[in-house]
Amino acid sequence: MEEGDLAAGKSIAAERGAWIVFEDEAGQSMTPPRAKTWGRRGCTPVVRVRGRGSGRVSMAGMTCYKPGERSRLFYAVREYTGRKDQPKGFGWRDFRDLIVRARIQLGGPIVLVWDNVRLHLTRPLREFIEANAEWLSVVQLPTYAPDLNPTEGVWSLVKRDIGNLAAANLGEITRAVKRRLKKLQYRPPPGRRLPRRHGTGPRSVSVRKFRRIGPTKWAAARIGALDSDRRSRTPPAPPGRP
Repeated sequence: MEEGDLAAGKSIAAERGAWIVFEDEAGQSMTPPRAKTWGRRGCTPVVRVRGRGSGRVSMAGMTCYKPGERSRLFYAVREYTGRKDQPKGFGWRDFRDLIVRARIQLGGPIVLVWDNVRLHLTRPLREFIEANAEWLSVVQLPTYAPDLNPTEGVWSLVKRDIGNLAAANLGEITRAVKRRLKKLQYRPPPGRRLPRRHGTGPRSVSVRKFRRIGPTKWAAARIGALDSDRRSRTPPAPPGRP
């Protein structure tokens, strides 16, 4: 995406007092992602999983930002077990409903930033966007642009939790995904939200840093700081054990 497109999106949001909403999708099958955990020195922990089946959990999320407001997260989860009567993923109606839900909850105009995958460019979805142009503006990202979309950080946190999950069926993965997304939605980790006011002190420093390096790098830096703090608070192993 060109720098002018980002500037145009920021100008529209400033003029309308709108929320900047980043949308992205992800999925998870029975094969878990790689993750880190604790283990004995010299013995690599191994989590045995089945990894079989054609099921998949699809996730769609929206991270919403507005200066002076707490950041918000909206999401939808769909489980596909391989039956013929089930859709394999999200359709244009699911994206429409997610946008409408965000509009109702945020209570203001939206500047929607998402990539240009085929499903986002379908005719019914374009007609919906044109019919609601008074409160909905769209900025297109390239097809794959993880560095420009802070919602990618949400999927990173979700998959970090399920990396060590030995799920016996797809339902366990779905419940774990929903549980983690719910925690991020109502109880985000410290530093994952935008500061509420623009005064002096640590909050204003966080605001300036967020604006300078962007939401993705800012969130990654905060996650790294949280991990370091968590490791420093981990109690040492009992004497006599590696």
